[in-house]
Parts: sequence; structure tokens; C-alpha cells
Amino acid sequence: MLGTTLSGSRFHAGKIGKNLSLILLLFVMFTLPASAQEKEKLWRTLTVSGRGMEAIPTTLSQVSLGVEIQGKTAQEVQKEAARRSSAVVAFLKSRNVEKLTTTGISLNPVYSYANNVQRITGYAASNSVSFRIPTEQAGSLLDEAVKVGATQISGVSFVASDEAIANAQKQALKKATQDAKNQAEAVLSSLGLQQKEIVGIQINGASAPPPPMLYRAEAAKIANADASTPIVAGEQEVQASVTLQISY
Repeated sequence: MLGTTLSGSRFHAGKIGKNLSLILLLFVMFTLPASAQEKEKLWRTLTVSGRGMEAIPTTLSQVSLGVEIQGKTAQEVQKEAARRSSAVVAFLKSRNVEKLTTTGISLNPVYSYANNVQRITGYAASNSVSFRIPTEQAGSLLDEAVKVGATQISGVSFVASDEAIANAQKQALKKATQDAKNQAEAVLSSLGLQQKEIVGIQINGASAPPPPMLYRAEAAKIANADASTPIVAGEQEVQASVTLQISY
């Protein structure tokens, strides 16, 4: 009885071993050629990076302006800065500016130095905001903002709309991809080779550079000007880079 059981166990074990061997053989037969093909693709690849650029008109002005007040006491200065800032913000809201944001609030003592002695002679308070407005409206808006209480213009920069930038990014990526493909074709054709397929794609970025600041000016100078402040926009460049791996 025991001998019969042992013989049966050996038979089943031998059968399982044969099945495992057959499965392993089939696995090797089917995977080795695929691995060889994959290795060949990696060995015979050309890596190229293409660049694309799309220029779009800047239709919006990013403006930074504020109120700066100096006086004898901190309470007096802060109160006047708050009054003027409220008037400026109310005016900007009435003009439906976009992305109106407070960018700074400060209150600091003003010092004087005499005979190596530091003394507080007063206080300075400032409140600043930033916002966007169509460029054709920016000049007249700056003039009016000064009249209602703004005392300083920190800068003006030009940007395109978010939708225009998004569309430009897509076009820049298309141009970068085509540039990479053209480079690969030029190299391979000069060597008498033909490209087969793209085996790898990497997008290195598609972004617009930060807009340059136009100027920094004291609002009093604008308030004293006879004509409206001229604001002239330009173009914004959106750049992209794409890397392709192409087998041959």
C-alpha cells in the first residue's frame, strides 16, 4: 500500500516537472525574440530635440500701483493710506479690472541720523495692488487712478490672454515636434538610412517667458502731464521643446 502511494506521487511529480519544463521552454521561445527586437530598437535609435516658437500679440497690461503716505504719527499715516487705498480699489472695481490683488501693506518708521544718533522723525505707510486691464484702456486708467489717490506706479508689463497662451503652447509643441522629425530625416537620409518608428517622446516644456516691466514711475509725474499716458504693447513669445527617439 505504501509502495503504491510513493509510486503514484513520483508519477505526478514527474508529470508536473515535465509540464513546467515545457512551459519554461515555450516562455523562452516566445520572449527571447521579443527581447532581441526590443534591444535592437534601443541599439539602433537616433535621439533628436526640436524647438518651436509661436509669437502672439499682448492684449493685456499687468499693472502694479499703490499709495505711499508719510506723516508724523503711525496712526495718522495708516489712516490716510487706508482712505486713499480704499478709494483706489473702489475705482478699479468700477472699471472691472481683472485679477485685482493686494500685493503689499507696510507701515515703517522714518529715521534721521545726526551726530551718529538715530531718531524717528515720522512714519511711512504703503498699500499696493496689481491687476490686469486691456492695454488700450491702461493709459487713461492710470491717469484716473492717480486722481483718486494713487501715488506710485511700480510697473506695467504686457501679457497675452490665458486662452491665447494655451493655444500658442499647442502650436509651439507642433512646431517643435516637426523640427525634431525634420532633423532626424536630414541625418538619416545623409547616411543612407531610413527611419522606422518613434520609440520615445519627451516634452521638455512649453511656456511663455515672464513679461518685461515697462517702467517704474512716481504717480505725481503722470498727474502733472498734459496728455494721457501712452501705453503701447508688443508681442509675447511662447517656446517649446520636444525630444524624439526614432528607430532606424
